[in-house]
Amino acid sequence: MEVEVDKLKLMFQKADSDLDYIQYRLEYEIKTNHPDSSGEKNAVAILKELSAIKSPYQALCARFTPLSIEQKENKSHVWATLSKTMTTMQELQKRTELELTLLTEEENVVTEQLKSHMTDL
Repeated sequence: MEVEVDKLKLMFQKADSDLDYIQYRLEYEIKTNHPDSSGEKNAVAILKELSAIKSPYQALCARFTPLSIEQKENKSHVWATLSKTMTTMQELQKRTELELTLLTEEENVVTEQLKSHMTDL
């Protein structure tokens, strides 16, 4: 899920950057091609609308930051709980003299995947 949030955040940042570039190009075109044009007022109004359109994108991007932080905290908590549970189970097996069962190949793969995801934190 974190990857998707990061992708969305990057998409909104790119959209914001694209809007900045469009605004810059429009201002440049107006100044160079139509310095005293009567249509200039319409172009200025368009530029103001462009700024107004950018605002929701910036707000949405700002909302993703706390979500990403919370997601990392949740992953950390889940990993800590899982590690503690695994350690407790191993200790119980040792104390009760039960035969320790080895992890299956699938369980080993999942454990390694979890470890690799946790290094991202």
